[in-house]
Amino acid sequence: MELSYRSADALARSIGGPSAEHLGAFVGSLIAQQYSVSYVCQLAHHALAFGRWCEARNLSLNALSEDDIGRYQRSRSRRRSRCSETRRRELHALQLLLGFWRGQGVCPVAQANASAAAAVVEGFARYLQRDHGLADATVDGYTRTARRFLDWRFGQGEVCLHDLRVADGVGFVQREAQRLAPAAVKPIVNGLRSFLRYGQFGGEIVAGLAAGVPAVAAWATTPPIPRAIAAEHAQRAIDSCDQHTAVGRRDRAVLLLLARLGLRACEIIRLTLDDIDWDCAQLRVRGKGRRESLLPLPAAAGAAIAAYLEHGRPVCADRHLFLRSVAPIRALVEGSDGVGTIVRHALNRANVDAPHRGSHQFRHALAIRMLRHGASLPEIGQVLRHRSPQSTSIYAKVDLDALRTLVMAWPGGAR
Repeated sequence: MELSYRSADALARSIGGPSAEHLGAFVGSLIAQQYSVSYVCQLAHHALAFGRWCEARNLSLNALSEDDIGRYQRSRSRRRSRCSETRRRELHALQLLLGFWRGQGVCPVAQANASAAAAVVEGFARYLQRDHGLADATVDGYTRTARRFLDWRFGQGEVCLHDLRVADGVGFVQREAQRLAPAAVKPIVNGLRSFLRYGQFGGEIVAGLAAGVPAVAAWATTPPIPRAIAAEHAQRAIDSCDQHTAVGRRDRAVLLLLARLGLRACEIIRLTLDDIDWDCAQLRVRGKGRRESLLPLPAAAGAAIAAYLEHGRPVCADRHLFLRSVAPIRALVEGSDGVGTIVRHALNRANVDAPHRGSHQFRHALAIRMLRHGASLPEIGQVLRHRSPQSTSIYAKVDLDALRTLVMAWPGGAR
């Protein structure tokens, strides 16, 4: 049979019985996510075989779990030998199938092994989101730290925050410092302090316990000089994007937003179609702490976005501006390295040896370029949307001509 979406749908419905409708809905969801025809047919074959196996054993769909997938694969292995690659593909297909059925309410959601700390951590997460408005990535990091701390201190037993002492915080940080680099321990210290302040706020932890969490040693007395990509290298990376392909148009628009507006990677991922005001040439940006800002949309960036929307963006119900180029078609996941991957590929195509491979170097380059064209530090901070002048002060180091005027003459030196 010739491979087509219609043949894949017919294949999934050929089993008959109660599974047919649900298998057909699964195939329909794959088509909606714009998977290739060959991949949809491959997944349909795996789903069909699993559905027939369930029907033969009178397994109810509303009781399926990962254990049934394991039993199915073991039964298949006994009948004939198959390579490990085929088994991995089959497992991936069945996990997609089970996840879809769970989302549709056909199968029960997997129950996590909740510990006694789960309710405490859940309340901490609500506190961070509701009262502090922290970004989802920050909330996830802090709650992971809180969970590890409580599991380390109380194990699977009852959690009693009244029993916490300064030595507990010190011991936990020392344990983390033995397995992590100092840069990785710092966010753990911040998360632990935030959790202890939450417990103090609720009256369950004595005051001052958060202050007893030790700081991580930092040998540098001042922040490092920002590592910025050179202007000509940034332009080479932008020019390396193939404007005749959908991916090239998307990547060019992303790089122009990085270079012209100094947006953070997370801010680009959060952009939606509704954030562009074409009439006023403005862009609504959602930054740290859920703060919104209106920025002017440069002509080059606006033209690149328009080209992507007209001739590159996949047809999708998702309202995010930038989408994945391969199935499943959806927005770039916040906290992932989607924008960083776009930057690395552009640097490789342009054969640029940049200070590092991340997207933040474009933000540093914009600040340094503004500084060298006479902009003041407060003006730079306003463009970069810094909340503290201290965040902008690091760029004073790169303006060597201005710093030389502040140097005092060496006693006894030349006048």
